Amino acid sequence: MRWRRVIVAVHRDVGYFFAGLTVLYAISGVAVNHTADWNPSYRLERTRYQVGEVPAGPAAEQGREVARRLGITEEPLSAVRVGPELLKVFFDNRTLTVSLPGGEVEDEHRARRFFLYEVNFLHLNKGKGWWTWFADIYAIGLAVLAFTGVFIIAGRKGLAGRGKWLVGAGLLAPLVYLIFSR
Repeated sequence: MRWRRVIVAVHRDVGYFFAGLTVLYAISGVAVNHTADWNPSYRLERTRYQVGEVPAGPAAEQGREVARRLGITEEPLSAVRVGPELLKVFFDNRTLTVSLPGGEVEDEHRARRFFLYEVNFLHLNKGKGWWTWFADIYAIGLAVLAFTGVFIIAGRKGLAGRGKWLVGAGLLAPLVYLIFSR
């Protein structure tokens, strides 16, 4: 049967082509599945400081004053009052949360996680552009792998036998979850 040889060849070659990306997406997938427990792309470090009483005034001026007292030479991107006694001062990779007027500061630094930041960037398609097209081709490739994979083995061990039950269970699992999670 020539069609079985074609199916095996397509499955093998598509599988080889996408093997590396599949491993990267699997690592990223596990990481982003647990965003409630941690930030998979950034490492966050929090430090508390006391800068003394912050004089009243516009949020931007207060933000610059707090930064000056902490020895931060970078100009804040913005400073916003999020309440009568709370000021947020934003920088590129850090945020200061200041209690007013007392001057207690929580300094939150953000640093990219090695390797995970990059694979999450790809997996979540943050770059857009041509990567969107490549990711679409990858998704189609996964569908080809699934389709050809169910036809590689014939008989009782294939789709005609236990394979149909496994494919059915694989389809049933997300449907059961959707039904009971809503």
